[in-house]
Amino acid sequence: MNVKIICVGKLKERFYEDAVKEFMKRLSRYGTFEIVEVADEKAGEQLSPMQKIQVKRTEGEKILSHIQSGEYLIATAIDGKMLSSEELSCKMGDIMLSGKSRICIVIGGSLGLSDEVLSRADFKLSFGKATFSHQIFRIMLLEQLYRCFRIMNNEPYHK
Repeated sequence: MNVKIICVGKLKERFYEDAVKEFMKRLSRYGTFEIVEVADEKAGEQLSPMQKIQVKRTEGEKILSHIQSGEYLIATAIDGKMLSSEELSCKMGDIMLSGKSRICIVIGGSLGLSDEVLSRADFKLSFGKATFSHQIFRIMLLEQLYRCFRIMNNEPYHK
């Protein structure tokens, strides 16, 4: 199993980096996990609707340049499907059983994902209607992936 996580923006504080490193170390026993960071665009508070679309498009082009054909793409989006940890584990298992050995998960920037990225997605995943910083969300996603692989392998942790 190969999982690539494409994130818009960089981690800024060391404690976030430490958490990511810890989960990446834990996940390494279940497959190959990689994080690709793409630069975020300047998105001030006073952007027009057209400027917001352009920011998302520019970030989307960067994201799409890292997605290979044949990769199963999961886009994280507020309007995506909410899954419990057990359901996410089943979803990941189903993807693997369908013959897809490469999964790509995308975390958008402060304005979300472009229509181009969302239309390329095979599945849209939501962690709820709340908004999280990309730094916190990256850690939450890694923790859920770790939890899901533990569930898949009937290992304790997920209770």
